[in-house]
Amino acid sequence: MSDEQDAADVKRVLAGDAEAFEGIVLRWQGPLVTLAFRFCRDRHRAEEMAQTALVKAFRALRQWRAEGAFRRWLFVIAANVYRSEMRRHRLFLFPLDAARDVTQPGSGTSLSEAEERMEIVRRAVARLPGKYRDALVLFYFHEMDVSETAQSLGVAEGTIKARLHRGRALLEKSLRRHMRE
Repeated sequence: MSDEQDAADVKRVLAGDAEAFEGIVLRWQGPLVTLAFRFCRDRHRAEEMAQTALVKAFRALRQWRAEGAFRRWLFVIAANVYRSEMRRHRLFLFPLDAARDVTQPGSGTSLSEAEERMEIVRRAVARLPGKYRDALVLFYFHEMDVSETAQSLGVAEGTIKARLHRGRALLEKSLRRHMRE
């Protein structure tokens, strides 16, 4: 994704060419939906949340400072929108044991062990307190570095390091408990 393309599109939008925002939407809609999906685990809801984030970004374009990376600015807005949405509509979670009951469509066989483990991890991450979950999702699933994660969440890098450490510890504890059961 090109910082120059983003800057040029923002400049055009601010000059009155609202259609230039389409370039931003085309470049960032996919990554924003992916990030939202990591928060809510529902494709339809993730698409709606990403659209809300893009609308909010469009309305706030004048606040973006060209010396900062557009990606970080956009992800700060998106993460805030997603966290607010998740607080408003609490995530419905199935018990971890439900993963064992899921079958592949038409096959009648249970999910492979790898798929089952990934689902267990996803559910365990979703159950973490928001500040730890958000840090882990951005850092591991969206592959942001500590600095980008800190900027996206609006906290210091040291705070992110602590949240990642604590989040990993909570996740490990949850997974060990599940393995004993």
